Amino acid sequence: MKIVVAPNAFKDSLTAAQAAEAISRGLRTVLPEIRIARVPIADGGDGLFQVFHSVFGGEIIDLAVTGPLGEKREAQYLFIPESRTAVIEMARASGLALLKPEERNARMTTTRGTGELILAALERGAGHVIVGIGGSATNDGGVGFASALGIGFLDAAGRPVRPVGEDLGKIRRIDLSGRRFDPAGVAFEAVCDVDNPLCGERGAAAVYGPQKGASPEDVKFLDAGLAGLAELVREQLGLDLAGRPGSGAAGGLGFGLAAFAGARLRPGVEVVLDMVGIDRELADADLALTAEGRIDFQTAFGKGPAGVGGRARKKGVPCLALAGGVAGNIANLHEIGIDACFSLCPGPMTLAEAMAGADELLANAAAQAFRSFLAGRRGASRAGPEGGRGG
Repeated sequence: MKIVVAPNAFKDSLTAAQAAEAISRGLRTVLPEIRIARVPIADGGDGLFQVFHSVFGGEIIDLAVTGPLGEKREAQYLFIPESRTAVIEMARASGLALLKPEERNARMTTTRGTGELILAALERGAGHVIVGIGGSATNDGGVGFASALGIGFLDAAGRPVRPVGEDLGKIRRIDLSGRRFDPAGVAFEAVCDVDNPLCGERGAAAVYGPQKGASPEDVKFLDAGLAGLAELVREQLGLDLAGRPGSGAAGGLGFGLAAFAGARLRPGVEVVLDMVGIDRELADADLALTAEGRIDFQTAFGKGPAGVGGRARKKGVPCLALAGGVAGNIANLHEIGIDACFSLCPGPMTLAEAMAGADELLANAAAQAFRSFLAGRRGASRAGPEGGRGG
């Protein structure tokens, strides 16, 4: 029997590789002789950096950048000299995990630090820039990143506008004259962990603003600011991008990368799954196990477990998902390839307790999910052709 173990990272708790090790350990407590293919994944959010580094190597470059609230902090990007490729996780400079819960403020956060990482990579000679745009603390439509690259956003009086969500509505002119790179000479890819559009009920502010500290009034305000920015880009740059899948990722950074750097927006999980060769591993597998810190209705919008489930279904392989929390109506996940979801938590516990014990909890949950799978197989075998697949 072969099992493909393809977890995402558990934010602030386990890397994707650590999660894969824990799941494998749990599976072997049930059936020591099974074949396990560990395929740690990422979807554009936390973990993309590590997955690329594990596959391609390269140099990890440290840099002092602007944090999400304008503070100085250390961040890193990956540079692969052989291909002149830079891999950047926006969450390392502009991520939600960098802020305490009481510091979250979707009106005032900026992606400027992400732009500073990109600029440093370009100055190092990067000709291909891959930006993972999940896990953001921001809702600035990408004006922060663009301002770091020399693009100006001016108000009615011709004065620079702060590159934060609160001031998007003040922008009247986009000035490309100071742009510090040639878009024709650099291939940008925005690796998105969700497929949301920029605005509206599925847009950046409405879906993700509340977790970044936005009140219902803030959501309406920020959504209007993003819509206004999209209209300016359409009028002044001739680009109609607001409805493009992924434009709403990272508070509109997907939109900004496409508008101001000509980036191609790609589903992060699909990029990574191809890179790690998951289809090859699934070809002779009996079961796939995926995992993430939280699974809910948003998981279907391009998150890692949904990608694994979709690939598994195409190969006719059952797929089970493990998560620290399983919330709300997840029927949409069953439709796209995840056959069942299991929580890591055996009983009531605080988030801090769950995160501290994530390794052991994940191993135990994997064992129980695997036992359920084996029990179902035995039942189908006894039922024979009329009750299910025999054998």
